[in-house]
Amino acid sequence: MSTLSTPDLSDNAPEAQAIELPFANYGARKQFSGRAVTIKCFEDNSLVKALVAEPGEGRVIVVDGGGSRRRALLGDMLAEQAAASGWAGLVIYGVIRDVDEIGRTDLGVQALGTVPLKTDKRGEGQRDIPLHFGGVVIEPGDYIYADNNGVLVSKVALG
Repeated sequence: MSTLSTPDLSDNAPEAQAIELPFANYGARKQFSGRAVTIKCFEDNSLVKALVAEPGEGRVIVVDGGGSRRRALLGDMLAEQAAASGWAGLVIYGVIRDVDEIGRTDLGVQALGTVPLKTDKRGEGQRDIPLHFGGVVIEPGDYIYADNNGVLVSKVALG
């Protein structure tokens, strides 16, 4: 990621859009960026589990969990797998668990909050589709920039 903060990036690129949600930063990487790979799922992280095992190549997994705060879409084991596979981070419109362990994992993680409950594994969801949440449309391949100030989405590389 550029060493520029998301406020600096947005000042230099007014076409970048900010996701209008109160994300918190949970991973050991407080600043991360990469091309988006998208997942839409609701209280079922089966697709997240499958994707973190694939080579990340510095990309960012963007998960539309419908904003549910009832089931965690990411825990310590999946976060460790994502880091080992080379993912830069995850942006989750939903919640996570195992925050102490995730905070020590070399991965960026932005989420709405935490809950101790895991998801059911029903194999449901969709991958590589446009997502719409927080006032922004995120398409596979878009550029994601995240830090403690928030998350930006851009069609072109910034910085």
